[in-house]
Amino acid sequence: MMMHIALTTGEPAGIGPEISVKAASQFLDKYDDVVIHLIGDKALLNASDDRLIIEHQALSKPVKAGELNVENANYVVSTLDHAIAGCIAGTYDAMVTAPVQKSIISESGLTFTGHTKYLAEKCQTPLVVMMLSGKPAFKSDLLPDELRVALVTTHIPLKEVPSFISIELIEKTIEIIDKDLREKFNISSPCICVTGLNPHSGESGHIGREEIEVIIPALENLRRKKYNVIGPLPGDTIFTPSNLKKADVVLAMSHDQGLAPFKFATFGGGVNVTLGLPIIRTSVDHGTALNIAGKGIADSSSMVAALELARTISRNKRGTSGS
Repeated sequence: MMMHIALTTGEPAGIGPEISVKAASQFLDKYDDVVIHLIGDKALLNASDDRLIIEHQALSKPVKAGELNVENANYVVSTLDHAIAGCIAGTYDAMVTAPVQKSIISESGLTFTGHTKYLAEKCQTPLVVMMLSGKPAFKSDLLPDELRVALVTTHIPLKEVPSFISIELIEKTIEIIDKDLREKFNISSPCICVTGLNPHSGESGHIGREEIEVIIPALENLRRKKYNVIGPLPGDTIFTPSNLKKADVVLAMSHDQGLAPFKFATFGGGVNVTLGLPIIRTSVDHGTALNIAGKGIADSSSMVAALELARTISRNKRGTSGS
């Protein structure tokens, strides 16, 4: 049975349209059981394969590579809405997103803090989890074959993180991760390694009390429910080989705590996955790269990886196997 993946092509002045076409062509050369639907303005895209279909969404204004135009913000959002609606309706098995420029969408007057929150609102899902998954970019016995990092908080100021995290939030986040690793990644008993918030996980309360008052109680509650959680572990040592051998995923309290080491190890091959949604969504792990847009030099490897993961998860949800 043919699989259908929607690929939203992102900020039109960035590298999104270029890497979408390039990655889609590379991906279709490798897999014969997928149709890719490129969602964007046909003037920015080209289809060289019968299984590469352009779903036209018209730009508001003509585009010059590398130059943002606030008048095209609604166009970017319309590509997302098209893909989300198609996934909910069952027209598409999954959606893959190219990078958008959050700032220009916000400047247009729309409320937009990123794909993850927007998808949650559109799918009427109260809590979703941002997880990145990827193969290391270099060979090392110190790293697992697949590295996964999830986040309790995402795009909020660092000073707000301590007041944002709660026992309830950590518990619900881990419940979502556990469920999706089982259902979408075929991991039968996920091991989740959890960071502390403060240096040295608070040093028994001497460098902050969030571990004692929030993180440890949450993990103890989850252990009583038979979740396989380890932590809280200090952020500066959680990515050591002994911990990574045990962990199916590392859960970090804040954005950079988790993603700085992840991107060092995987950059170019990392994939952003939104857990907790009723639909499947993956994305690249990089931005719009306006400085190289239109030059034909953008690396499409993260987009290829995002397409491959979307296909794998879709097959897992269907209960099929094979390459």
